Amino acid sequence: MKEILRHIIKFILKIAIVVVYRPKVVGKENLPKNEAAVICPNHVHALDSAVIVMMNKRKINILAKEELYKNCFIRFLAKIFGVYPVKRNGRSMESVKISLKLLKNKELLMLFPEGTRNGLAKNIKPKDGAIKLAIQAKVPIIPIGVQGNFKYFKKVKLNIGKPIYYNLTKEESNNKETLDKLTQELMDEIIKLRDEKI
Repeated sequence: MKEILRHIIKFILKIAIVVVYRPKVVGKENLPKNEAAVICPNHVHALDSAVIVMMNKRKINILAKEELYKNCFIRFLAKIFGVYPVKRNGRSMESVKISLKLLKNKELLMLFPEGTRNGLAKNIKPKDGAIKLAIQAKVPIIPIGVQGNFKYFKKVKLNIGKPIYYNLTKEESNNKETLDKLTQELMDEIIKLRDEKI
């Protein structure tokens, strides 16, 4: 029943998004059809995650700030679409467990390395959680460049990059400098996709 409800609501919301934002998606072939991956876009608007979810056939699970769950309607949609709450300050071990379980079950999980909207513009250091999860779960990261300002009836574009695979030793995966370097390289790729003309 939950799956049927999700498909019905997704169909309705997709129509609304297509009408309002006229999304263009490039690089769909880079998303795995049956395997797990961590999806990492830049974060420019409250609705960028919704556009990514609605414009892809596969279910994409999301980790989102727990404050959103105070809204009853959003809480309802969250349960339907696989949105899991995380604490903004500190690392929630519960969210890590949920994430690893989803990836183990060959599902897609979306994380924003910026941690907040327009984090790069605010000079906020990117978070290394996506890299840690990808390494621990032995799955690739799919970078996505979101283009557009989300003004009504202005086109939003999703530029999906090629999978990034990590093959690190246990020592390397626990090294902060290594993780920071990989996180910055990931953000550089996301920015490249964001700025690429498509």
